[in-house]
Order: sequence, then structure tokens, then C-alpha cells
Amino acid sequence: MAEIQLEGLVKRYGKVTAVHGIDLEIADGEFVVFVGPSGCGKSTTLRMIAGLEEISGGVLKIGDTIVNQYEPKQRNIAMVFQNYAIYPHMTVGQNIGFGLYTSKLSKSEKQRRIAEAGKILGLEDLLERRPAALSGGQRQRVAIGRAMVRDPAAFLFDEPLSNLDAQLRSQMRIEIKRLHQRLGTTIVYVTHDQIEAMTMADRIVVMRDGLILQVGTPTELYDSPVDVFTARFIGSPSMNLIDGSAADGALTAGGVKVKGTLPQARSGKILVGVRPHDLLVGEAPADAALAFDGKVTAVEPLGSETLVHLDIAGSSAIATAPGKLLPAVDSIVTAWAAPGNLYLFDAQSEKALGRL
Repeated sequence: MAEIQLEGLVKRYGKVTAVHGIDLEIADGEFVVFVGPSGCGKSTTLRMIAGLEEISGGVLKIGDTIVNQYEPKQRNIAMVFQNYAIYPHMTVGQNIGFGLYTSKLSKSEKQRRIAEAGKILGLEDLLERRPAALSGGQRQRVAIGRAMVRDPAAFLFDEPLSNLDAQLRSQMRIEIKRLHQRLGTTIVYVTHDQIEAMTMADRIVVMRDGLILQVGTPTELYDSPVDVFTARFIGSPSMNLIDGSAADGALTAGGVKVKGTLPQARSGKILVGVRPHDLLVGEAPADAALAFDGKVTAVEPLGSETLVHLDIAGSSAIATAPGKLLPAVDSIVTAWAAPGNLYLFDAQSEKALGRL
């Protein structure tokens, strides 16, 4: 196991800079997830850590060693790819042990490692099968097993679950998290799926346009986003943003006055954010920070709750109602938010201004 340090890491492709001098320390045994939209630089960063992309600038350390010029095999890390990269003509056991064939380990030690990985991953009864006889989830476990047997200092995962269906993704998230808890090895994981990030990570790194916007625990990013992008990227459904304005210490949003004192004296346009699960359909209590009427444009029954899509003075928002409440489309309902559940952002810079 080892810590990984990125110091001013840069990646250029000709005149195009894909990663802009990012800094990050990943602790020994930590599970860190990079998230962001396609093209944000997260996979490029992972490939630089792996040694599959040349570093254009900055320093990469694994443990106390600068590894910028090291070949991938010299870095003692193992990578699990999106497409599994397992060999169809080999058995499960042969695939898991493939990376050991050129090692100096004894045959018995190689077999022991293969058997141990198979047991941990629930593949012990499948070691003689060919990949064609396996499900997608089982194939991904084979790919993970092949990485495990090398006993690496760190695991790198590049969107490993994107080819699986929703049920398998949910199952594999739990299995990878359990694997980390059992092995305690450093994991760097890349995904565009914020649910994977929220449910698996010790810390999340949010990237956009080759820059790191925010680093923190899932709770920190959910409760205290530093900007509009992070606020909307973390959380499902995405945070509602309602146009507002401040003047003389008062704030209005969606055409109604917001109760409470602004965290800092401001005037001008402000975006008021509220998460769908904090915007509730029903009669507003007297102490509600924000309450307004909206026209129902769509209804999504989810069993335990109902997501209600609203038009508020020309802006769209999603609110939550009890599962048995199904407002009619085109009806008018009241939606409200309690104090402490409003996020304020500068409309121009989109930087966070605090909570209300």
C-alpha cells in the first residue's frame, strides 16, 4: 500500500491542455473517486498515475518515490478497465493468474493467490470456466481478481461498471466497497456516475475542464458545494436553481420573499438552490424559509415518494411529495423549504455565498 501525491500535474496534447496543474494527496489505504463530465480530465489523470499517459508537467509520487519516468510495470499498481480486458480462450483461473506468469513466485504460491482471489470474489466454483459462460458482473470480478493477485500498492479503476445494467452496478458497488474494506489497499476510481461516487468514496474529487473544483467527503460535497457545478453534479435529482435578487438586505426568489438574513450584505442577482428532497409539496409552515405556488408539469411516482415537476414563474423545479400523493398535471400546488435548506450562489461567478 502507498500514498499517491499529485503536485502540479499537467497533461498537454500538442497545444491543448487537458489537465491544468492539479494538486492532490491520496492517503495510504484511501478510496478516492474522481467524478466529472466526459472530457473533464479524470480518466487522463488516472492514466498518468498508471503510467499509460506521459506526464507533461508536475510531479507524481507513489509513496516517497517520484515515478514520472517509471514504466507502468515499475509502479506496482494494478488497473481495472471498463471493458474487462480478459482473454476468452483462457479459463477464469488462468485469467486471474495471468499477471503472475512472468513472476518469480513458485507454482504453489501462484495457485494459492489465484484460489484466494477466487474465494474473496465468489469465483471459487468458476475457476475452470471460460469467460463466455460468465455474466457481466462475474467477468468484472475476474478482472478485479487479476489485479488482486499481484498484491499492488494501489488499485486504479477506470469506469469499471459502465457496461453493466443498473442492478449489477448496484451489486458491484457493494462488492468493490467490501473488497476495499477487506484489503485496505489504496483505490483511485474514475466515474461519471455521482451515485457511485457518493456510495463508495472516502473522498470525492470533482473535476471540470481539467481542473479540480472541490475535494471532500460525500457529505461535505453534498452539504457544502463550493459552486453551482458541484451543487448540481452531486445529488440526484440535481439541485433546483431558482433565479433570485437581493436588495436592501432582502432576498426574493421565484417571485416571493425569502425569510431570513443574508449571510453577507449583497445586492443584485442571486441563484437560490434547494435540493428536490428539501422542497416539499404541501401546506407551508409559518417558519418556512421559502414557499411558493407552482404549476405541475409532470409527476414521477416512486413508491415511497413522488417527484413533482413544477413551473415556477417560468423556471423549472422538482419537489417531493408523499408516495400516495399524486398531484394532477396542470394543477397548482404549494412547495416549501425549511430554514437552512437554501443554498445561495452568485449569479455571475456561480460561487457559493452560504446557506439560508
